[in-house]
Amino acid sequence: MVILMSAYYILRPVRDAMASDWSDAEVSWLWTINFFISTAVVALYGVAVSRFRFQLLVPTVYGFFALTFVVFYVAASGSVDRILIDKAFYVWVSVFSLLHISVFWSFMSDLFNKEQAGRLFGIIAAGASVGGLIGPAIPSFFSESLGTDNLMLIASGMLLLPIPIIFYLQSLKSSALHNEDFISQNAPAKIGGNPFAGFKLFFSNPYLLAIALFIFLYTGISSFVYFELKNLLADFSRPERTAVWAQMDLAVNTLSIATGLFATGRIMSKFGMPVTIALVPVLICIGLIVIAISPVMAVVVGLQILRRAGNYAVTRPAREMLFTRVDRETRFKAKPVIDIVAYRGGDTIMAWLFTGLTQGLGLGLASVALVGAGIAALWTLVALYLGRWFERDDKFPT
Repeated sequence: MVILMSAYYILRPVRDAMASDWSDAEVSWLWTINFFISTAVVALYGVAVSRFRFQLLVPTVYGFFALTFVVFYVAASGSVDRILIDKAFYVWVSVFSLLHISVFWSFMSDLFNKEQAGRLFGIIAAGASVGGLIGPAIPSFFSESLGTDNLMLIASGMLLLPIPIIFYLQSLKSSALHNEDFISQNAPAKIGGNPFAGFKLFFSNPYLLAIALFIFLYTGISSFVYFELKNLLADFSRPERTAVWAQMDLAVNTLSIATGLFATGRIMSKFGMPVTIALVPVLICIGLIVIAISPVMAVVVGLQILRRAGNYAVTRPAREMLFTRVDRETRFKAKPVIDIVAYRGGDTIMAWLFTGLTQGLGLGLASVALVGAGIAALWTLVALYLGRWFERDDKFPT
């Protein structure tokens, strides 16, 4: 996880620095394109889940993305239409950002049982934050000397390093973790079945729909804060923006490490899933009300750091624990539909909502923050509902 997230956090500030060159409407169109591409990629991933040997599935995903970023490096080095390459890169990193982490957590949910996940997922999330310190440190300090194109090549090489680790972890499932009964020893090497079953499972199961609604509301908050930061940074140069985004990543992941190591497990043990998964939505609702009262850049940056650190250290591990209640086919077919298609659908809708509020109605930061606070309040209610559902003793909900 440390290596994977380091690679992603090298690419993330490079991507986000590009957005300030474009209008809200342009970025909204890119997010719309991203939604359709993400949906297609999830469908192809469903085919891979059904056809590939399970032991090869996760390594193949990371090897494929490593190759694509080499292609972007070559294209960026020789292209005369750099705007087109930048926009394609922006969309593709956004596809990668969700798929690679969804695949990772599917793998973790398949590796550990419910009790082990409760103890370990917070620590694993802290490992992601360690990668979030290592990765952004490179563009933060070297973006101007290395150039953004070379950062693509560095990240590509790093994506190949976890592949042998994945094979090793697969061998530990029965030998050290004793989870051979968690997924039957007689489970097929290929998951098989309908490659598009993930979409059917998603739409037919209220538990999965509730998780998707939770993610949809999260994207609303993320989109509002992201667009405001994009606009506030428009007067900076691209290398300066890259450094600012990377420095925010450093702050986010420093806070995430401390929280994941020392607080997440304790919060879960003491208060249970409902409080754990609703904690960050409550804090974000309060933070947006503060922005409505004091709409300045420092407060927006502070909320962005709180939102992302809380997500990585508390909300994301809690959300991933929800999938320890489901079977393997759901975990590897329906989960990417939720993590990627529902997420990017929420991105698209919320991006156009933000564009309508700012460019259409002419609302300022304070007014938009009040709209966001309402979304965060609804997000809190959905979180409490999911948390209570998770703690039921009955079988997988249908």
